[in-house]
Amino acid sequence: MGVVQEVKDGKFVENSSVQSLAKEKAKKKMGNSNLDKDAFLQLLVAQMKYQDPLEPTSNTEYISQFATFSELEQMQNMSATLELSRASALVGQTVLMKVTDSSGNQKTVQGNVDYVIYEGGKAYLSIGGEPYSLDDLDTVADKKYLDAYKVAVDFMNIYKKLPKLELLSLADQENVEKLEEILNGMNEYQKSMLTDEDLENAEKYIKEMKKILAEQEGGKDPEPTEPDADEDDK
Repeated sequence: MGVVQEVKDGKFVENSSVQSLAKEKAKKKMGNSNLDKDAFLQLLVAQMKYQDPLEPTSNTEYISQFATFSELEQMQNMSATLELSRASALVGQTVLMKVTDSSGNQKTVQGNVDYVIYEGGKAYLSIGGEPYSLDDLDTVADKKYLDAYKVAVDFMNIYKKLPKLELLSLADQENVEKLEEILNGMNEYQKSMLTDEDLENAEKYIKEMKKILAEQEGGKDPEPTEPDADEDDK
């Protein structure tokens, strides 16, 4: 049986069956992805087949449509290439992803990009074995920076637990010793995450605690002092 096409007022009526036929072919070709050149040509043929025979579309218009689509396709290909290149450059980098779940709740995922998956015209970053859309990328950070930032945060968390310097006591010994341990393990880059005032105050707390401990042990001075000239002569 042939295809029956409705005619109204001397014009063919493009019903939903005709439209869906071309769209369905395009979907099967593309796997429900974006419209490609073959699918566009199928739609163009369908348009030519069911055009109004009394007012046919000019060849110039068809050529213009095809030229416009070709230009759009080239732009899409270029965009896809740039997206893949951008995603590939993130392999090995530490990133922060802001992901929205099915309930609309947003969460932050941090980790290293192990590899990139490119599927259906979209790039996905594999973090901890889970794929995340490149569209969810929020921040790219160097691991050195993140490590330094974490050390600075640990430093400040302990620093803020300490009382005023004049109120420092043996009860604060554990926190001061942790502060000293962190400070001694920091390199110059990590120290740059802190202000000079914070570093100077930390040194004051450490020195004051050593003084308190020395007094507790019998008044010994924990800091070695330079011998007097008179004592050298003796």
